[in-house]
Amino acid sequence: MTSELFSPLSLRSGQVLRNRIAKAAMEENMAADGQLPGHELFGLYRRWAEGGTGLLITGNVMVHAEALTGPAGVVLDEAAPLEPFTEWAKAGQSGGGKIWMQINHPGRQIASDMPGVVWGPSAVGVDLGKHSSRFGRPVAMTAEQIGETVTRYAVTAQRAEEAGFDGVEIHAAHGYLLSQFLSPLVNKRTDQWGGSLENRARMLLDIVRAVRAAVSPSFAVAVKLNSADFQRGGFDADDARQVIAMLAPLGVDLVELSGGSYESPAMSGRPADARTQAREAYFLDLAKDLVRTSPLPLMLTGGITRRETAERVLASGVAVIGMGTALAVTPDLPERWRTRREAERQLRPVTWSDKALASAAGMAQVRHQMRRIARGSRPTPGTHPAVALLAERRKQRRALRRYRSWLETVRRAA
Repeated sequence: MTSELFSPLSLRSGQVLRNRIAKAAMEENMAADGQLPGHELFGLYRRWAEGGTGLLITGNVMVHAEALTGPAGVVLDEAAPLEPFTEWAKAGQSGGGKIWMQINHPGRQIASDMPGVVWGPSAVGVDLGKHSSRFGRPVAMTAEQIGETVTRYAVTAQRAEEAGFDGVEIHAAHGYLLSQFLSPLVNKRTDQWGGSLENRARMLLDIVRAVRAAVSPSFAVAVKLNSADFQRGGFDADDARQVIAMLAPLGVDLVELSGGSYESPAMSGRPADARTQAREAYFLDLAKDLVRTSPLPLMLTGGITRRETAERVLASGVAVIGMGTALAVTPDLPERWRTRREAERQLRPVTWSDKALASAAGMAQVRHQMRRIARGSRPTPGTHPAVALLAERRKQRRALRRYRSWLETVRRAA
């Protein structure tokens, strides 16, 4: 089989990715003071840029200062200074590849100890059984709040372009706000944003239109979409197929397929659907089905760690393969693949039976590796998940104090 891994990909906007390997978004939670990118993020992205990817997609950047997925989240709104973002873009482009900013609103997936707002399409909370109290109770968004949020996405995208980024990816997966609107399990509205799939997709489509209108034609606009929620009665592959068709006329360059949410964390390899459990390219079966009808190029993310798997994904018709955890352990993996080498080590598996806790520990392990890479140290993938989780929680407590203080200052200034 002839590998296309290192062949370029031309996108609708005219942008060309130098190869088919992307660093998918992972939530770094590494903001410096003022919820801005700082030296840690610059160092991390320079290291990844040297590693040979065609595209780096940042961890989610928040469009609303009052709604963060974590207390050390980066915020780019109308008030944020652009200089740190310009430096971040340069770091990501330093190896010759492109960098896109993933832009996001968490909606109801906000920890209960966070200040700010907890919004959703409806007042339906995150159901994590005994862990449900870890999340705030959402209130249903008003029409005005929906409109303001659409505008926020456009402002963030416009400012990302000003800062020198090559594109944005609108996050409509993993149970965050736009994914919540798409899900019939979470979206119980009876107005123009609820009921039929067309209504549930309305906010996402309005955001894509607003973003596309706010940026240059040559600036890339992508969407991250769940191939399925892995919850009975939730957003499924047929819904994904229809939403991709709705996005096609709106100037979207690429759709990234992932899956799951906090309630069913398939994106970390622990889906409720047993067929896709514990193997590479978790969502490949669903992607193969979607590729046949998709009018847009698709990117597939989830569990890809070996060149053979990446080539199999490309052979299925997927245009770009996305990797997260693999690049947090081996930041130069694309360069290794170019010379027919593989990663030497894998992240220590989390085998805990508590799905929610195991998912949190897995994310903590990945962040531990990213911080080491940012400092110029070698990753230590053998770190025990409990050690990583405890260290992460200490960092989050400190970050939460900083965020509370910063948000209070922002509110007073407003």
